[in-house]
Parts: sequence; structure tokens; C-alpha cells
Amino acid sequence: MMKMLTFAAALCVLSNSAAAHEVWIERDGSGSARIYLGEPADPMPEGGDPEFEKLVAPKLLTPTTGTPARRAGFLEVTVAPGDVRAWDDSVFQPWGEAGKRESVVYYARAGRSEPRATMPLEIAPVSENGDRFAVMRDGKPVAGAKMVVVSPDKWTRTLVADAMGTVVVPSREPGRYLLSVSIRDEGTHATPEGPVAVLHRIATTTFVR
Repeated sequence: MMKMLTFAAALCVLSNSAAAHEVWIERDGSGSARIYLGEPADPMPEGGDPEFEKLVAPKLLTPTTGTPARRAGFLEVTVAPGDVRAWDDSVFQPWGEAGKRESVVYYARAGRSEPRATMPLEIAPVSENGDRFAVMRDGKPVAGAKMVVVSPDKWTRTLVADAMGTVVVPSREPGRYLLSVSIRDEGTHATPEGPVAVLHRIATTTFVR
């Protein structure tokens, strides 16, 4: 009985951890990109998030030079000019009982110079360097999507997208803003570790104002 309780507790911790964590990218100007795993609304622990070791090989959709280098709390990689995109479906192993397993896939973007979405779930600017962003799912806007905005001083607010899937990000102090949205898909979904019944899709976009 104790082993079963321990196993159930471990699954609960994994589920909460996967749901709370996000993958995001930071880039300053045309410099290298830094890819993080953590909870962006909270201060980053010294040395990085405890789960950071699970971020191993995100798939970059932007041309790169060399392979990502592992730093204290982030992966660093030299990328081509423009917005940076990456995704990863292997950060957390599926959790839950047989037939009801769940998994998570992360989509991350840095920059707002390209008013278009190319990933299955993406938060894209409506216009170049604008403050209105659209939540796009497979090229279509997601009306009513809940977008979380985290400002440079960790001020956080949840906004609801309009009928066109768009949200205007409030203007506060200069610095890096992070936007995130999460969608829960039920049904049978293929993952690297086999089929799951629930797939959580979490997308982030960062930009410097």
C-alpha cells in the first residue's frame, strides 16, 4: 500500500511540475539565444530551475551555428538574425495510469519582428514590433484563449483573447515581457513515448520593449 501511495504522489508531483513549467527563449538584439525551462513568473533559482536538466535537446526552427551549450540554468546557441523558434515534446515523460496518460509539448518564440505563426501553437505579433498579439493554432486564431502576461518586474496578468484570438499587451516599464498560453487536448495523441489521452500544449513568446 505504501508503495502505491508513493507512486501516486510521484505522479501528482510530475503532473503539477509539467503544468507549472514553461520553456521560453530570451535574446538580446542579434546575440545568441538562451533557452530556459522553469516558472517565468517566479525568480529563477541560482544555477537554474531544479527541472532544468530535463531540457536536453529542443528542436530549433531557426538556423543555428553549432550546437547548444549548456550553461548554469539555460542552453545557449548562436542563431541567425530574426525571431527565434523552438519546440520540445520530450522534456517530461508521460504520467498517469494506463489509458489515461498525459504528456506536454512546449513551443517557444523570442521576438516580434515577424507577424506570422509557423508552429502548431504560437503567440505571434499582428504587426511588426506591435503590441497586439494573436494566439494561433494550426494557422487559425484561438478565440477566448487565456494569455498570461509577465512583465520585467514580474507583474502578472491573465488576458482573454477576442474573437480574432488577439490580445493587446499592456505597456509598463521597459524590459523583457513574456506571454504564455496553454491548451489541453483530449483524445489519442502520439508522443515519442507512445500514445497519450491528454496532450498539454504550452506556448511562450518573449520580446523586449
